[in-house]
Amino acid sequence: MHTPEEMGRIVEEYTSCLLRASYSLLKNREDAEDAVQETFLRYMEKAPKFASGDHEKAWLLRVDINICKNHLASAWIRKRADLQEDIPCLEQEEREVLESVLKLPAKYRAVIHLYYYEGYSLPEIAQIVRSPLSTVTTRLSRARKRLELLLKEDAE
Repeated sequence: MHTPEEMGRIVEEYTSCLLRASYSLLKNREDAEDAVQETFLRYMEKAPKFASGDHEKAWLLRVDINICKNHLASAWIRKRADLQEDIPCLEQEEREVLESVLKLPAKYRAVIHLYYYEGYSLPEIAQIVRSPLSTVTTRLSRARKRLELLLKEDAE
């Protein structure tokens, strides 16, 4: 069991990272916040011990991504429409890129987020999303191509 101080450190250290990952997959702030809360609950339930902070972060991201995937697969989520959210804290160019990233399928959004926003290498991403390295490499390549097309379309 983790102490309240240790849980406070975990929440303080990883909330923004997990929230960004969840939002990139779910495209909805409230659902992303729910996924992060559920991730922390699982952390408390499992009480895992890690060799390093990197392992801890990777475990939390893997759990968070799996929670998001399960959420996206639910029948309820597939039949609802999201409200358009404005992200006021981003510059116009960043907002346009993020909006284009959010148009990508979830499997591409995940690798884009982990590679560009979290700075993970391709082998690390493969471990986090539990896919072969070749699959992750292909997804990143295809995501970049789709993103380039989306950004060109938006510029025109």
